[in-house]
Amino acid sequence: MGRGDLTDEQWAVLEPLLPRGTRAGRPPIWPRLQLIDGIRFRVRTGVPWRDVPVKYGPWGRIYDLFRRWQRNGTWHRILTRLQSLADAEGAITWDLSVDSTVCRAHQQAARARKQDHLQKEPPGGVLTEPGDHGLGRSRGGFTTKLHLAVEHGQKPMAIVVMAGQRGDSPQLEPVLGKIRVPRIGPGRPRLRPDRVRADKAYASRKNRAYLRRRGIRCTIPDKADQARNRRKLGSRGGRPP
Repeated sequence: MGRGDLTDEQWAVLEPLLPRGTRAGRPPIWPRLQLIDGIRFRVRTGVPWRDVPVKYGPWGRIYDLFRRWQRNGTWHRILTRLQSLADAEGAITWDLSVDSTVCRAHQQAARARKQDHLQKEPPGGVLTEPGDHGLGRSRGGFTTKLHLAVEHGQKPMAIVVMAGQRGDSPQLEPVLGKIRVPRIGPGRPRLRPDRVRADKAYASRKNRAYLRRRGIRCTIPDKADQARNRRKLGSRGGRPP
């Protein structure tokens, strides 16, 4: 087993969640565990698909499984189910942290067509791809920005993909609005965290009003200019958050 490959305990949890084949016959030459470990190796290291070690199987079979499950929503369903199991076991701490990270787009991303239907392989799947493909120009060049809400174990609860030049503050509502953890058994899905932690980039009145309206406590430091303007207004400035 290579470093980072699934353990027997992890595979015992994951295997029942995978889609079952409909055709009877001989077992496949390349087991799913082997192909999934190849997918995880590529995602973890960022190497080209052709450079995935041969011990995981042919790179074409690995990519085919990854892309097929991406388009039919299998990965999304697996993640949602794992979140439900973790919530039922009390493994999710509902004090979430919200932040963003910028990823440099590959140079070939500049050739993406603006009309999705003209692409060689049109985008597909259960989620809608942004019209700009999540690509934009920022100080870092041609970039994509990922807005995430994560729990204390650093596991993602929601992800929003935006162009690299988009600001952080306006994306607080969209990323929190994507949180949805179904219950194991009866009950409505969990949509709301107990507390949200974020940095000064999210310290706007609109965000604080949104969190207050939903009954979500927050830990967001106040910006120096906001505190200065509030003191300048005196009693009309209101109390500090």
